[in-house]
Amino acid sequence: MIKQAAFVHSCTPERILCTIFRKAGGFYKVGIDRRTRKSQEAIKQAVVERMAVKPFDRITIQEIVDHADISRRTFYLHYMDKFDLLDQLIEEQIDRMRQLCESTEQDASYREMGLVWFEYLERHALFFSAALTNKGSSFFRSRLLDFFLHELKKNEVACPDEVDIQFLGAAIVGIVEWWFEQGMPLAPSLMAQRVGSLLERNLDMH
Repeated sequence: MIKQAAFVHSCTPERILCTIFRKAGGFYKVGIDRRTRKSQEAIKQAVVERMAVKPFDRITIQEIVDHADISRRTFYLHYMDKFDLLDQLIEEQIDRMRQLCESTEQDASYREMGLVWFEYLERHALFFSAALTNKGSSFFRSRLLDFFLHELKKNEVACPDEVDIQFLGAAIVGIVEWWFEQGMPLAPSLMAQRVGSLLERNLDMH
């Protein structure tokens, strides 16, 4: 199984330089043409599709490049290893969700926020389903929990106890995981209504 530590890069000079380069806009702003974007998307799609059928720790770089129909050299132009690839995938999805929430009305109810969450999750079901149901996905669950905790805490109207926040955040992650495991049996609007209602009742947000 994948250990959480496996996703945390050791502080080697190469990794530090790579991080600095990426933060400076390296992988995203320097030479990002259509072909580069196409290669990156193919790589991301390939690893997600492999994760849907195989534990991440058993997926090899060769499998990813074969599935993406690219060379190993092309892969290493964009990512240091498969863990760097997954790190970036997770960061990208969480950041997009956060930006989407930040663009929503500040006084939005939890039901309205829930609709934003579940509609986004549905649009990117392949990734979230693979990441949550894949063996060794504790790191991703932790990142998703951090996201929901942030969303619950940022509402200035309620000042709930930290224990309540932790409990409700973990509950949302569990509900999301159940939703994907069951093949998304309920529509995002219904999930938002049910989850939003529970949050409002427990956080006194009527």
